[in-house]
Amino acid sequence: MSSSCFIITALFLVSMFMKSNSQLDPRFYDSTCPNVFNIVQQVISQALQTDPRIGASLIRLHFHDCFVNGCDGSILLDNTDTIQSEKEALPNNNSARGYDVVDSIKSSLENACPGVVSCADILALAAEISVKLAGGPSWCVPLGRNDSRTANRTGANNNLPGPSENLTTLKSKFSAFNLSTTDLVALSGAHTFGRSQCRNFIDRLYNFSGTGIPDPTLNQSYLETLRQICPQNGNQSVLTNLDPTTPDVFDRNYFSNLQVNRGLLQSDQELFSSNDTEIIDLVNKFSSNQTAFFEIFIQSMIKMGNIPATGSDLEIRLDCKKVNRDSSSESNYVLVSSS
Repeated sequence: MSSSCFIITALFLVSMFMKSNSQLDPRFYDSTCPNVFNIVQQVISQALQTDPRIGASLIRLHFHDCFVNGCDGSILLDNTDTIQSEKEALPNNNSARGYDVVDSIKSSLENACPGVVSCADILALAAEISVKLAGGPSWCVPLGRNDSRTANRTGANNNLPGPSENLTTLKSKFSAFNLSTTDLVALSGAHTFGRSQCRNFIDRLYNFSGTGIPDPTLNQSYLETLRQICPQNGNQSVLTNLDPTTPDVFDRNYFSNLQVNRGLLQSDQELFSSNDTEIIDLVNKFSSNQTAFFEIFIQSMIKMGNIPATGSDLEIRLDCKKVNRDSSSESNYVLVSSS
């Protein structure tokens, strides 16, 4: 752990730990798996050589994990006779990705320190490392999460913010996890890198809210560009950049795009086109001051990553895709208390 990382986050971590999840600690693996950070970073760095999208995909996995039963690695579980995988929930199906990289990280960690690092912690570390490798800020990731032994597809369908949702709904979904309006704006800034499929915004181009016309908040030249990428009857799985200016760099340009009506998703542009003065002020602040954005983003990521797992039956999964044992198996497992 770098001293600069610790200085940036130390005071905030102290205040967060006093409120909840006091067991989380950036030094959690110092003695049991001291190379955890380097191992995770090495796998992600290698993946980035052939997949520039992977960083954004990994931070999205962490986000989608924490918004369902807390940060417990539940999004990584495959279907079984008793588990309905969150991977097949509407917000994740044919959309969430990066599972193979998580599996590679887990395999490397199991070779170095078997049965020690949870899958939920892998997602938290991967999110921070992905941001850093894209030119964004670095922070000390609180560690010590445990993995659930079940998934919640209904929760994934209901809790995860959608690309076409309005500001009222977005605020409500964030507030349900004690995340503030400031957290909503800062965490939305993660859309400064990554891609999205045409299906997530095509209604804005041709038939916004059933009106038969495009979204009036869309910049006209940007609208024409998007229509070329996503024709009305075309392949809706085609990808385009969430940030058309610096698509693979973690910077403030997401907010600058909103100011000129170049937010790709409705849920993005809502932050600037909804007449909410508090949110508009935050967008303007982050657009003009990248340091301010980075500082608040760090705090919001730590706060989101601190959402506790709601289950009582937790473990350190040996394979992120499946629980360690079921009623018919007595294979090795690492069961932990939720207390």
